[in-house]
Amino acid sequence: MTVALLGVVSMQYFFIRQSYALKAQLFDESVKAALNAVASKAEKREVMQLAAAQRKNKEKLEREQRKLEEQLRLKTEIERLHQKQAELHLAFLQQEEELNKQFPIVIPIENNDFYETYINNPQYQHLVSVSYQSNIVIDNGFQRNDNSIGLSAARQVPTVKAKDDSVRYFIPIGPDAFNTTSIKYAIKAFAPRQDLKMSREIARKEQELQLLQASTLMDTIAILSGKNPMIVKGFEAEMELYKRPLSERINVAYIKSELEKELKNRAIHSPFDLVIKDRSTTLYASFANFSETEEPNPQSLYTTELFRADNERSSGRLAIYFPNKDHVLMGNMTVMLFSSATLLLVLIGSFTYTIFTMLRQKKISEMKTDFINNMTHEFKTPVATIMIASESLKDADIAADQQRASRLANIIYDENVRLGNHIERVLNIARLEKDNLKLEHRPVDMNDLAQAVVDSMELQLLKHEAKVSMHLDATDAVVSGDELHLSNVLFNLLDNAIKYSAENPDITIRTKNSSKQIHITVADKGIGMNRDQLSKIFDQFYRIPTGNRHDVKGFGLGLSYVNDIVKRLGGKVHVRSEKDKGTSFEITLPLER
Repeated sequence: MTVALLGVVSMQYFFIRQSYALKAQLFDESVKAALNAVASKAEKREVMQLAAAQRKNKEKLEREQRKLEEQLRLKTEIERLHQKQAELHLAFLQQEEELNKQFPIVIPIENNDFYETYINNPQYQHLVSVSYQSNIVIDNGFQRNDNSIGLSAARQVPTVKAKDDSVRYFIPIGPDAFNTTSIKYAIKAFAPRQDLKMSREIARKEQELQLLQASTLMDTIAILSGKNPMIVKGFEAEMELYKRPLSERINVAYIKSELEKELKNRAIHSPFDLVIKDRSTTLYASFANFSETEEPNPQSLYTTELFRADNERSSGRLAIYFPNKDHVLMGNMTVMLFSSATLLLVLIGSFTYTIFTMLRQKKISEMKTDFINNMTHEFKTPVATIMIASESLKDADIAADQQRASRLANIIYDENVRLGNHIERVLNIARLEKDNLKLEHRPVDMNDLAQAVVDSMELQLLKHEAKVSMHLDATDAVVSGDELHLSNVLFNLLDNAIKYSAENPDITIRTKNSSKQIHITVADKGIGMNRDQLSKIFDQFYRIPTGNRHDVKGFGLGLSYVNDIVKRLGGKVHVRSEKDKGTSFEITLPLER
């Protein structure tokens, strides 16, 4: 059970770790796509502002405007294709994440030639095996385990070329995932990671855009104006973009607003820190959602270039930082973590309950064995006495002696009564367990009953030289109960007080009234009990150890019977005991209405 539990914990850890890595990859892709989109929008916004400023020179700049519009169209188309390609890639990653959620072990088949040669060929399927490698890697001075799972072939066969560019996954099924001789598996195929036709279209349009951007904006304006120095000078004074300082070209509020929109479109609602710097790392603008920002973690810092088309160099850098990236990723895995934790708690609870039940059953078995041994000894004594007396009566001389025969007959009768009492006590406990014991509810005077029980035990008390002090102070001692079973309750308490006294028993019986109740106390100055023993005395078959003394007989049922009878009559039993100083049992019963 322990090995199985550890195995489940290991598999859950591996699964959660893989899911976290995939979530982090999706997060990184989304943030980078949002940054690129915002940088592109900022560049287009500036160009559109420039186009608006050039409307007064529409006739002279018509050709350049068409060129700029064509550039914008190409940029928009390229951006749209990039966006679509990114969405396809994200959709692919999400499919991959769902596949990892469904199966604990998912192995990508990186080489389609390997799939056609071995997995798709029944002749060589038996050569495929799953390999698990655990390597120790030193990262920044810290040692960590790097685990990897892959596919391999037992031997090399002629390669079969791939028939398509689909992405396939090898999924081991069943507990024998690493058994190279009897592995069961399934194959899952997805569309390619990238649309090759779309990639070629992007490359073609980017080449067209490069041809349109062969000259700078000022060169184009100069050509359109017939190289008129006045026109060129005017445009250079107010519109030459790449020479303007970044602080005049950037709008922090616009960048922040667009960045928040792009992130929300990609289901990222986490606060972030924003920084904009120029090429010389001069800070031009910043926006922080966190008052105390520590040194940025490289894995949580994302940057992109601003105005890439400026004279083949970027004019600035836009960076955002997510200090609580780990919390965001863990928040997206709340359901998974909760279900895994619940499963582990259920397994651990079941494991603990099973162990507890096994130990409890073992203890009960030992107690029942002791009970059977004690019962055998208790029954053996009267049976042996009856047997000896019966054999004596067979003797003609003893049978002829009337006095001796009568004494032997009395012995047989007394031992039969003793044997019957033992049997009746065991049957009473059985009836209590099955709830078949019927109690009478008649008026019973507890003062009279206590005196009667002491009188009936007079011979036993004299035999042990016991001292009994009676303090029957209850003025109203009548309760509604069963006289026979209440007398058995008092008898058991007195019997225990006698048996568990090291020397001559000193017993006190006391009754008193309080708030429509009667309290009956039976106290002794015997061997007492410790806390552990005190918590078990009402359990069936439990007996207090008496050391080297072997004259304390019984079944371990008396106090269990006392507790059950008192509770059935609506009362309670309270016990106070101190080791080597004695024990006090106090029974509380409601008075008869």
